[in-house]
Amino acid sequence: MINKERVLTEFFELVRIKCSTREEREVADVLKTRLAELGLEVTEDQVGEVIGGNCGNVIAYKPGSVQEAPTLMLSAHMDCVEPCGGIEPQLKDGVITSVGDTILGADDKAGVVAILEALRIVNEENIPHGPIQVVFTVAEEGGLNGAKAIDPTALKADFGYALDSGGTPGEIITMAPGQNSITALIHGRKAHAGVAPEEGINAIVVAGKALAQMKIGRIDFETTSNAGIISGGIATNIVPDLVEVKCEARSRNMEKLEVQTLHMKETFEQVAAANGAQAEVKVATAYGPYVLSEKDPVVTLAVKAAESISLIPEIKATGGGSDANFFNNYGVPTAVLGVGMSKVHTKDEYIKEIDLYNSAELVTALIKTAANMKK
Repeated sequence: MINKERVLTEFFELVRIKCSTREEREVADVLKTRLAELGLEVTEDQVGEVIGGNCGNVIAYKPGSVQEAPTLMLSAHMDCVEPCGGIEPQLKDGVITSVGDTILGADDKAGVVAILEALRIVNEENIPHGPIQVVFTVAEEGGLNGAKAIDPTALKADFGYALDSGGTPGEIITMAPGQNSITALIHGRKAHAGVAPEEGINAIVVAGKALAQMKIGRIDFETTSNAGIISGGIATNIVPDLVEVKCEARSRNMEKLEVQTLHMKETFEQVAAANGAQAEVKVATAYGPYVLSEKDPVVTLAVKAAESISLIPEIKATGGGSDANFFNNYGVPTAVLGVGMSKVHTKDEYIKEIDLYNSAELVTALIKTAANMKK
């Protein structure tokens, strides 16, 4: 049985610690101490040096008392979006919000707290369990950089869960898209806009024509694209010779992702050439997609665990990426679990008190249920 007062107190304590992306050191040190006190073997990798942060991923391991059970990974990220300094949480009518002009930080301290409380319950109640690996990542916000840079060989689990979704506990994300970034530099020709505009090739206009011909938005049920940033020009009296357009394409189907990406790249190139300009297009893979079957052990376990504590399991797909994209790509089947955080990345962020408790109960149930499985 979880200790509700302890869960709430720890959540309030952790969200008060400023933990900007790449500046997670203070909260990481707290978590390392608590994991060690719970009897886990704790390490910190060197990812902070790789990504320019002050802290690496915290990776901890708890040997199993049921040796034939699968190794379970439990993951959450330590960083928050801005503004995350000076957070003062408040509980009113069963809902937790921030008092001040900040986010709350339930994304993703709700996941962190659920994992810590479940580990405590396992110890206090001497619950039989298989091996458990805890992975608290850095720099998830703005690029999944902690998971991207982690050494895949450090991941020892048979499967795992990232507690990092806004759905209520019981929601299980089994499908997520991969993402490509597409950056186009349109090279036109500079000219005086008032004296000799016909001598110029307006890069902004060319970019606009390309975007007008491009498939943007919802492409199909599992594919999207967007043009998010456009910048160029230096003065209204100069025909601009350079503009940069930053776009993205996402799909849960790798073939569709490549088709959409190629379409966007070729549209920039062809429209530029047709208008006497040049397009320099760079494509980079942000992360790959994943699709888990409802019959996969990682999914069936989550369903059983949710049902065992009277939660309603709901299998869903998402249009966003998470650390789970990389974990799946590294060979560790990983589902994302809802923890109840709402209106994340805004000053209106909140979480229901009951969802904090249910998340901790669910993680405890995952550990219990996994102990009855065979590798």
